[in-house]
Amino acid sequence: MAITVHIPTALRRHTAGVNSIACAASNLEELFSVLDEKFPELKPHLRDDAGQIRRFLNIYVNEEDIRFLGGPSYTFQEGDEVLLVPSIAGGTS
Repeated sequence: MAITVHIPTALRRHTAGVNSIACAASNLEELFSVLDEKFPELKPHLRDDAGQIRRFLNIYVNEEDIRFLGGPSYTFQEGDEVLLVPSIAGGTS
């Protein structure tokens, strides 16, 4: 099942500048395995030491937060567009 994963600018330094990839994954676990293999430096920015999704990583499927689609158990559909968005804090008040 082909899906497209979009990598935002904040994470591209861990993907050698790659901004998107097409891959075959049926769920989030398979997607992370593909990303781990292709971009090993990206792994610690996606999951914590226990293998759980990082608290401040948001994942969108076709512009819908994956948490509202069933979370990690969501089954990707052919042509899904996945966006990984790390929360970025900072600034001054």
